[in-house]
Amino acid sequence: MEEWPLVGDKLYAAWQSASGNLDAFIKSYEQQLRTISREAATAVGGMLAKLLAFIGAFIVAGIMLAYAAPGEESSRRIFSRICGPRFGPELLDLSVATVRSVTSGVIGVAFIQAVLLGIGFLLGGVPAAGLLALVALLLGIAQVPAIVLVVPVLAWIWGKGDGSTGANTLVTIYLVLAGLADNVLKPLMLGRGLAVPMPVILLGAIGGMISAGLIGLFIGAVTLALAYQIFWAWVHGAEPERTPDPGADPGGE
Repeated sequence: MEEWPLVGDKLYAAWQSASGNLDAFIKSYEQQLRTISREAATAVGGMLAKLLAFIGAFIVAGIMLAYAAPGEESSRRIFSRICGPRFGPELLDLSVATVRSVTSGVIGVAFIQAVLLGIGFLLGGVPAAGLLALVALLLGIAQVPAIVLVVPVLAWIWGKGDGSTGANTLVTIYLVLAGLADNVLKPLMLGRGLAVPMPVILLGAIGGMISAGLIGLFIGAVTLALAYQIFWAWVHGAEPERTPDPGADPGGE
């Protein structure tokens, strides 16, 4: 614990104090321990609620998967009824493609970057490399640049690491490139094959994540993509049809 970056020394001192005289430690930090216990109980309750919600969502997803074919046909009819036979199927296909795009462009890129950073943490001898890789995954899903995690890790490698200058230089270059990899991967994978520009999908995913958590990634992206398509369909629908001028030369001369 003493070798953990940033907080290791303080945690080690607190642990030594508690192991030496537990009663005095509890009396000294009674109010803090009560607050921590209350917050821990709240966090555990929230985690259990999210776990139950995940299990329920998994069951619902299994039922929907079993009836995928008739469900798709029903969804296509509903979209066609609401938006018309011309735009309804297009909007349904856009919704499906947007969900797949967010899965690969947000969650997929975050997973790839977390794996790359985890390998770099192991090569650099960073303590708790797996935990830091998990933090990188969560940051990537939340659309927080992973470089904010890489910078303090590099500070620890150069300050307390036992690697040589050459090894530290190579690890630094690797971690910086891995921390910036999402700037290359995200434009390639997010919005690929969609009629909606990539920034629209990204803004919808970020806004949904802020307002509704993980599920908001998909809801926000789909909502903004559909709104974008509907808006431009409305704009183009207001344009009058152009009829050729009878006196115009067909050859353009």
